[in-house]
Amino acid sequence: MIEQLLSHKTIRKYKSLPVPDETTDKILRAGCRASTTGNMQLYSIIVTRDEANKKRLAPLHFNQPMVVNAPLVLTFCADFNRFNKWCVQNNASPGYDNFLSFVTAAIDAMLVAQNVTIAAESLGLGVCYLGTTTYLAAQIIEILRLPNGVVPVTTLTIGWPDEDPEQPDRLPLDAIVHHESYKDYTESDITGAYLEKEVRPDNKKFVVENNKKTLAQVFTDIRYTGNDNRTFSNSLLEVLKQQGFMNQ
Repeated sequence: MIEQLLSHKTIRKYKSLPVPDETTDKILRAGCRASTTGNMQLYSIIVTRDEANKKRLAPLHFNQPMVVNAPLVLTFCADFNRFNKWCVQNNASPGYDNFLSFVTAAIDAMLVAQNVTIAAESLGLGVCYLGTTTYLAAQIIEILRLPNGVVPVTTLTIGWPDEDPEQPDRLPLDAIVHHESYKDYTESDITGAYLEKEVRPDNKKFVVENNKKTLAQVFTDIRYTGNDNRTFSNSLLEVLKQQGFMNQ
């Protein structure tokens, strides 16, 4: 299991082979054994196999081709709808219409998504996380018919790998792990932490292709700009209000 985790790669190209129902059920059952706040299981998973439905979702993930090409698209949702209804039906008054409750449910959903990832990879499947899910959450809610109390937080494409990409870089452990208390970074600490990332040929090429001077500028000026972040942040806050998670 440790070797599997250390070997993780993002797979964006898949063979034209279906994932059998029994395999899908197996990885979903494993996913639902993830830790969950108070054993409430505050999540739902929308499984999309239908080609037409995948094509409807694709523009909401910036038309990344794996959304259509993967045999399975799983949308993981923070979900208090089910739990709230259970409370009401049993003469209990739910108080989960607030931001903290959304965060709690979102954490639950992400834990399940990671369990599903590990389970899928253990069976030889490949996965790709889509960080675009929260950007256009309102439209995803409409397409997937998500009721009040349900918000999509991440998406996985899953299928049989048709590529063997190079493993992406990761920061060294000593750049991430703090012992006993947080130790803030000096300038030299930052230089050392990001050195391996910056000297990789693919990242150097990325800088040149985007006409930038540093890799950091690629992130701030091209990939994740302040304007985009504020736009999508405001949109998500509206979604949380619409779905009943912003009562203070």
